[in-house]
Amino acid sequence: MNRPDRPPPATDADPPAVPDYAVVVPTLGRPSLRTCLEALVATQGPLPSRLVLVDDRPPHHPQGRRRDLGVPEVLRPVTTLVPGGGRGPAAARNAGWRAAGPVPWVVFLDDDVVPGPAWARELARDLDRAGPRTAAVTARIAVPLPTDRRPTDWERNTAGLATARWITADMAYRREALEAVGGFDERFRRAFREDADLALRALDAGWEIAAGDRRTSHPVRPADRWVSLRAQAGNADDVLMTRLHGRDWWDRAAAPRGRLPRHLLVTGAALAAAGCALLGRPRAAALCAAGWLAGTAEFAWARVAPGPRTRAEIATMAATSLLIPPAASWHWLRGLWLHRRVRPPASPYGTPPPGTPRAWSPAGEPVPS
Repeated sequence: MNRPDRPPPATDADPPAVPDYAVVVPTLGRPSLRTCLEALVATQGPLPSRLVLVDDRPPHHPQGRRRDLGVPEVLRPVTTLVPGGGRGPAAARNAGWRAAGPVPWVVFLDDDVVPGPAWARELARDLDRAGPRTAAVTARIAVPLPTDRRPTDWERNTAGLATARWITADMAYRREALEAVGGFDERFRRAFREDADLALRALDAGWEIAAGDRRTSHPVRPADRWVSLRAQAGNADDVLMTRLHGRDWWDRAAAPRGRLPRHLLVTGAALAAAGCALLGRPRAAALCAAGWLAGTAEFAWARVAPGPRTRAEIATMAATSLLIPPAASWHWLRGLWLHRRVRPPASPYGTPPPGTPRAWSPAGEPVPS
């Protein structure tokens, strides 16, 4: 397939020859998609030989299914639109890379990222340095935060993407590796943990993951005040990760453990206070209620203190800090029930030889077990 014509990059030396690559973008039709694609076209270096947009809105979405998602003219000859059916980003990415054709590399981008001005040229270098056992090459993600005030809780949470180990907001995967491990696990229905699961399976199958130099910006998208409450559904995904990869997956993926143990204690204190009150034990109820109140206050202050401390932010932190512990506990219990029969697979990807890398260092070098 021919690449779109474009002028050569303005550099003193030609970039390394890059294998054909496809870009796969799952999208919900957000306006940020146009910005992402326009930045891709403006970048220096070779454009993808294939662009696959996976429209992951449900089939009966109220906005309808637009055929024109703002694809720049230069990319239209190589663009394919694939319906995702609203089954989540893991399934959408699987549909995308399988529709991309026999390209050696597939680069996954989120529809709200902005590739840097030299992204394609830097990608060429990243892929040129990849060894034959390199399954994937990461990118450097930057999350722009406000400079005139402290970031909000939501902005700080988004900033954590900059240090996420294997984030698929911008991740290049070798197609051969995707085929070898079966792609993304579609039981992960949210944009959470599906990238770490795929990376761990690739490492277990004997592949390596390297750190790339290309740069991508991930702006903080607008969100309502309840976004942190909805995010607690990820506790069920953490249960699935533990079922699939064992309890050490947190360390292997360098994933923060969060506050689930504290949320369980705070929720338990609230339930105990209610139970003691019903049993006519006021002193015990008061003691448990004090524990619940202290835990809730500590959680709220931990979120308010580093933020802008505006009235709106404080009100949001107070309301959500009251509701997050029981929500997190509920989703954790839900995950235990939903995934109660899940067991680690008996290595359908083959048994890695002794000394196969199982960890990953910031320099991109494999770390022996």
